[in-house]
Amino acid sequence: MDLWLLRIAIIVYLIATASQLAFLVTLKVPLRKLAAWVTWGAFVIHTALLLTRLFAGGYAPMATLHEAYSFFGWCTLGLYLVLQLRYSIPSLGAFATPLALILLLGAAVTPGEIIELPPALQSGWLPIHVGLLFIGNAAFGIAAVAGFMYLIQERQLKKKKLGLLFHRLPNIEVLDEIGYRCLTIGFPFLTLGIITGAAWAQEAWGTYWSWDPKETWSLITWFIYAALLHGRMTVGWRGRKAALWAIGGFACVLFTFLGVNYVLPLILPNVQSLHIYG
Repeated sequence: MDLWLLRIAIIVYLIATASQLAFLVTLKVPLRKLAAWVTWGAFVIHTALLLTRLFAGGYAPMATLHEAYSFFGWCTLGLYLVLQLRYSIPSLGAFATPLALILLLGAAVTPGEIIELPPALQSGWLPIHVGLLFIGNAAFGIAAVAGFMYLIQERQLKKKKLGLLFHRLPNIEVLDEIGYRCLTIGFPFLTLGIITGAAWAQEAWGTYWSWDPKETWSLITWFIYAALLHGRMTVGWRGRKAALWAIGGFACVLFTFLGVNYVLPLILPNVQSLHIYG
C-alpha cells in the first residue's frame, strides 16, 4: 500500500510543482490558491505514506536510502509550508517544491522494501538522531533555495535589467532574512543531531567518535554553517556572500547524505563508512 501512496504522492507533488511554477509565470490569483491547496495536499498524502510505512515496518521510516529520501523530502516540504505561514511568499514555492519533488523521486528510484532492521539500527536513537539531522538538512535546503533566489535578484539589479522574474520574486532583503532564519533553525538541529549520533555510537560501538567518513563530513558541514552563522552575527555577513555560503553548505549536506556512501568509495576505495543505509 505504501508504494501506491508513493505513486500518488509523486503525482500530487508534480501537480503542486507545476502549479507553483505556473503562478510564478502568470501571477494569477486562482493559480496561487490552487498551488497552496495542492501543496498542502501533497504534504498530507506524504504524511500518510510515512505513517503507513511506520505501522507496516514497526520502525521509524528513516533506515533505508528509500526512506531517507522520502523523509528528507517530507521535511523540506513541511518546512516550506511553515515558512509560508510566517512570511507568505508564494514565489518561494516555485523553488522549494521542486527540491522536495526531486527528493521524493529519489525515493521512487531506490528499493522500497521494508527491511528487518540490523541490530545497530534497532535503537530508540534512530528517530531522534536521524529526525534531527533531516530537519536541519531541510532548513539548509530552503536556505540554499533562498540564496539562489537572492543571486537571481542581485544579478538583475547589478545589470539594471529587470527581467520577468524581478517583480515575481521577493526583494533581496526578504530573501536574506529567510536565509538567515533557516540557518538559525538548521544549525541547532544539526548540532543536536551530531550529539545524539555520538551518544548512539557509544551505545552501539563503544566509542563516541571514530572519525568515520560520515562523521567527518558531518563535522565539516557543522563547521561551514558555524562559520556562516558566526559571520552573520558578528561580522555582518549578508547578501551575496551569505547566499553563496548557504548554497555551498547545502552542497556539503548533500555530499554527506549521499556522496560519502556512493561517491567517496569510487575515489578512495579503501575508505568505507560504517554509517550505511539498511
